Amino acid sequence: MTFQEMINGDKPVLVDFFAAWCGPCKMMTPVLEALKQRIGDRARIIKIDVDKNPQATVAFGVQGVPAFILFKGGAVRWRQSGVLPAGELERLINENQ
Repeated sequence: MTFQEMINGDKPVLVDFFAAWCGPCKMMTPVLEALKQRIGDRARIIKIDVDKNPQATVAFGVQGVPAFILFKGGAVRWRQSGVLPAGELERLINENQ
């Protein structure tokens, strides 16, 4: 399944734009793993390395990492940069079911 097919689907898709050298991005790894356990198959979480995917970074206007964009049905429902708690991300996913 392509990235475009995923974000155009019925389920919410949380995209994490990150970089390997980014300290706050590393802090988000266990948060996202915990979130994945809590949401199961209600949503999808995708990680995109900004250094390996510069075209996606430009296409979505990502200027800093970590940055998160929540898609549903191909539309951006929410976006924010910085470290976020799993509870807030879970609430956003639930609101966009």
